[in-house]
Parts: sequence; C-alpha cells; structure tokens
Amino acid sequence: MSSQVPPKLIPPSAGVFEGLALRIKLILRLMGDRRVSIFLKILPVFTLVYLFVPDLVVGPLDDAAVIWIGLTLFVELCPSEVVAEHIRALRAALESKWQPPKTDPPIREDEVIEGEFHDAAATGETRDDGSQD
Repeated sequence: MSSQVPPKLIPPSAGVFEGLALRIKLILRLMGDRRVSIFLKILPVFTLVYLFVPDLVVGPLDDAAVIWIGLTLFVELCPSEVVAEHIRALRAALESKWQPPKTDPPIREDEVIEGEFHDAAATGETRDDGSQD
C-alpha cells in the first residue's frame, strides 16, 4: 500500500486573506459550473443557511466550524479536474501584474499650436460667417 498524500487543492503559500479570497471565488465559480452536480451544490447553500438557524451552542465557534467543514467538503467532493481548471484560471488572474498606463511621448515644441481663447458670446461679437452668438 502506498503512503502517498493527496495534493492540497490550494497551496498554503498564499497569505491568509489571499487564500480566503481565492477559496470564496473558487466556491462561487464551482456553484456556477454545470459540471458540478446540483445535489453537491446544496451543501454550501445549507451550510450558509445554518447561520440563520438558532444556535444550539452559544458562540460563533460552532458556526465557523460548520461553515468551514461544509465549504471544504464541497470543494473536495467536486470533480478534481473541474476544481483544478478553476484554480488555474483564478491563479492566472492573480498573477497578472498591474502596469501603469503607457504615456504618450513628450510633445515637441515644433508640434505645439499657439492660440488664444475669448468668449465671443460674452462680448457680442459676430462669427466669420456673419452670425451672432
């Protein structure tokens, strides 16, 4: 019998908040994926409904434990190839770096057009075509 440990779906290299955001996005994507069974999608829904059911144990720890277990089971029971596909897509979105917008090249002095502005309507002046503002 081999003693291989199954690979973790989300490696712990990400920070806590980044890992949590990735997990939430993954669950939302899996909920919208048609390849995931509708019966399996009931698990996260019932897990979140548990928040609104009167507590049997006082305190937030039981709520947190039930939500963590329910959502972890949902991801683990989804088809692994579907989960891996969504994780690759989410990681690719995270790995893209922000780049500042490219600026236009500096304007040369011989390209600048000089001119003046004045409000013809305020002074009652007429246009070149004879009309008045």
